[in-house]
Amino acid sequence: MNAVDHMNAVDDIAGRPREGNTMTEDTARLRQPSMADVARTAGVSAQTVSRALRGSPNVNPETRRRVLAAVEQLGYRFNSAARALSSGRSHTIGLVLLASGGYYSRSAVTAGVEAAAGAAGYAVSIATIAALDTGLMEQSLSKLADQGVDGFVIAVPLISVTRKMEDITRDIPTVTLDGSRTAGARVLGIDQREAGRVATQHLLDLGHRQVWHISGPDEWIEARRRRQGWQECLSSAGIEAPPLLEGDWSPDSGYRQGQIIAMIPEVTAVFVASDEMAFGVIRALHERGRSVPDDVSIVSVDDIALAAYSAPPLTTVRQDFYHYGAAAVALLLGEDADTEGAAGTQGDSVAASLTVRASTAPPRTH
Repeated sequence: MNAVDHMNAVDDIAGRPREGNTMTEDTARLRQPSMADVARTAGVSAQTVSRALRGSPNVNPETRRRVLAAVEQLGYRFNSAARALSSGRSHTIGLVLLASGGYYSRSAVTAGVEAAAGAAGYAVSIATIAALDTGLMEQSLSKLADQGVDGFVIAVPLISVTRKMEDITRDIPTVTLDGSRTAGARVLGIDQREAGRVATQHLLDLGHRQVWHISGPDEWIEARRRRQGWQECLSSAGIEAPPLLEGDWSPDSGYRQGQIIAMIPEVTAVFVASDEMAFGVIRALHERGRSVPDDVSIVSVDDIALAAYSAPPLTTVRQDFYHYGAAAVALLLGEDADTEGAAGTQGDSVAASLTVRASTAPPRTH
C-alpha cells in the first residue's frame, strides 16, 4: 500500500473527508439553513434578520440588503420567515404563557386564542415559561419572532420589561392580558386595581368594619394592583389596613393562610386575591369551626367555573379568560373585537364586575 492509499484508508476509518471529497458540502446542502445561518452570513443578529424580513423601518437599507443577500445565497426561502417576506404574513400567532399560573386561566386563555385564530385561518405557536423571569420571557419572544409569527398574545404578569422585550414587541403587534406591559402593546382585561376596590367596598357596604386581605405573589402585577385597590378602599373609609397575608394562587396557600385567619376572632371579612385560594380559605375556616358567611365573609377574584359550585357559592369579581384570549386575536388581526371597552392602547381595561353569591353577608353584630 503506497502512502496515498494508506492515508485514504486512515481517512475512511476516522470518517474524515479525503482531499477533494465533497461530503461536507453535500451535507451542508441537505441541511435546512436556519435564521442563525443567515445572521452569521450577513454579520448581524438573528433578531435583526427577523426585523429585516418583516420590513421593519428600524433596519437600515444597507443591513437589509446584506440580510436579503444572505437569504438568497443560503436558499432560506423555505423558512417561515422567508414565506412571510413574500406573502406579508406567516398566519401564525405566538402565545406566551406561565407554567405555574392558575390551571383554569391558562386553559381558558389558550382555548380562546386557538378558537379565534383557527376561525381566522391562523395557527397558534405556544411558548410556556417556567417562572416569572425576564430572561425566560426574552427567550420565548425571540423564539417566536424567529418563527415569523404575525403577532404576540402575552399572558405573563411580569412587572419589569427589558429593552430586548421592548425591541421585539415594537416590530411585532402585541396584546397583553393583564400581563407584561411594553410601550407598543395593547392591553386587555379588567382593571385589577378596581377589582380590589370593588371587592373590598362590597364587604364594607355589608357593614364589616375591617377587611383582611390574602394577596397573590408580590412579583405578579395583578397581585400588586388588587392589593393597591384594597388599601385605597380602606384608606378612603378611614380604616387602617391590617397585616397583609400572602399566598401563591394555589388552594393550598389559601388553606394555610385561612388557618391563620381562623385563629383571629375579630376577623369577619376577607378579600382573597383569587378563587382558587379562596377555596382553601373556606376549607380552613370550616375545619376550625368558623362558618362562611355567618362568621367570616369571603370575596375573591376570577369567577372561574367552580366558583358557583363551592360551598358556599363564592362571591367574586369576574374575569372572562376565554373572551380575553379571543378578543386579543381580534385586536392583532385588526378586527372590531367585542372587548366590552377593553380594546385600545395601554391602560384601557374592562370595568370590574362583581358576582354576588352566598359567601358574603352582613356581620352578625350588624
